[in-house]
Amino acid sequence: MGMLFDDLRSIDAYPPPRPARVELRETHISCVFLVGDDVYKVKKPVDFGFLDFSTPERRLAACNAEVRLNRRLAPEVYLGVVPITRDAGGRHRIGDPDGVTVDYAVHMRRLSDEERADVVLARGTLGLPEIDRIATTLARFHAACTSDAETARFGTPDAIGVNVRENFAQTREALHRSVTPAEADQIERYQLAFLRDRAEVFASRIARGAVRDGHGDLRLEHVYLRAEDIAILDCIEFNDRFRFADVACDLAFLTMDLAHQRRVDLAEALLAAYARETNDFDLYAVIDFYESYRAYVRAKIASFLAADVSASESARAFAEKDARRHFLLALAADRRPVVAPTLVAVGGILATGKSTLARWISAELAAPIAEADRTRKGMLGVAPTTHVHDGSWAGAYDKGFTDKVYAELMRRADVVLASGRTMIVDASFRSPAMRLAARDVARARGVPFVFVECRAPADVCRARLTERERRVGEVSDGRLAIFDDFVREWQPVTELVPAEHVVVDTSRDREETQREVLAHVASWPRGVGP
Repeated sequence: MGMLFDDLRSIDAYPPPRPARVELRETHISCVFLVGDDVYKVKKPVDFGFLDFSTPERRLAACNAEVRLNRRLAPEVYLGVVPITRDAGGRHRIGDPDGVTVDYAVHMRRLSDEERADVVLARGTLGLPEIDRIATTLARFHAACTSDAETARFGTPDAIGVNVRENFAQTREALHRSVTPAEADQIERYQLAFLRDRAEVFASRIARGAVRDGHGDLRLEHVYLRAEDIAILDCIEFNDRFRFADVACDLAFLTMDLAHQRRVDLAEALLAAYARETNDFDLYAVIDFYESYRAYVRAKIASFLAADVSASESARAFAEKDARRHFLLALAADRRPVVAPTLVAVGGILATGKSTLARWISAELAAPIAEADRTRKGMLGVAPTTHVHDGSWAGAYDKGFTDKVYAELMRRADVVLASGRTMIVDASFRSPAMRLAARDVARARGVPFVFVECRAPADVCRARLTERERRVGEVSDGRLAIFDDFVREWQPVTELVPAEHVVVDTSRDREETQREVLAHVASWPRGVGP
């Protein structure tokens, strides 16, 4: 197909209006022609076993699959499949009605490189607002993805093990250039042992529908942060087993990519935002394994390039360093955290600002936060902003159901703490039993416990509740009508030792309150980041 690719580098190969120039970007499986505001992606006639583009028919099927699957996350970008034709003189063109169709291209709308997430990160403008947008986009995408018996079977340890063992087999020769034999052995032992010993974890992920027909290649360079929305391109279309996976495996590619760029703080913030948006805190039981797996895949690809004698010396040298860094990332999943985790419970009576403070602590520590209001509504199967109040202690807020909500909050906290991360729990914690249950979870994991009690004058709380009732989209069911009942039910903290109990007045200076909290919670050193 050399002549076809050569012809498509000419401006005459494209329909009018003729572009000023044609730019070619090439990968090992495709040639991408950038033509003004348009993109034409042509698949190479290659067969690597895991993908087969060896015939025009197979390439057409792959083009159609690419458009169909990628329209899920970028409907306005993937315009369709167009024929590549050959005229009587043997010249190849895009969509010439007078020519003979000989191949096919995916036609896309060109997006600005300036909007690409890796470029935004390098520019220093990828922050928490952008991370939240990405998390929300992925949460909605995954919720709509197919989850059936066919996809679910790819979430078993046996199915995942096929990919993992394939990685190890394909890197036997190249591995020694990037890691020591001991390091290589540790990565392999960790990943295989995780698959062998955590069968019940993978089974529970399948049972909750976490294995879905997702993206399969969620790299920063595939995410475009447009003003109006987020477009995510280039999902895997050529092999279902690389796309059918736990949503945590999808997410892990992106968080691993952020960690590779030395922004573990943003990686952890993305996990926290996604868990909060989806109520899926159980992803913390598998995320480190999947990050290790994804890092190994990237290391494998880089090691192939490093060994390619046809590549330039500079490209091979860069690939060798890249492989080393990704192999070390794969190894890091089996290491203890630098900062010991803490269970931080944030509570208080209605409108004392506990949710606002809890969200700030979560953002400051890049730690996940489980909120009683969201948890309750998730358990009821309603949207977070749907009001479910019946009375002060009735309906969804009666004692029996409230006990179930707190039990679920503690279960989620335990999963996160077990992964070596700090956990924030936002609830009223109005009784000693509720507070001691949280402390017991922390003690069982051998980590510190801090209860942050938020206080504010009653008139301030009432004013906040009045203002809250005017707002649209509130998650909290707290309201002025039940304020006095709640105050009467509050039981003062006498069961905790002073080191476990921090009292803050949220009507005072916000920065002073925040400093007071951070003095009692282990945090990352300034300038280092998690």
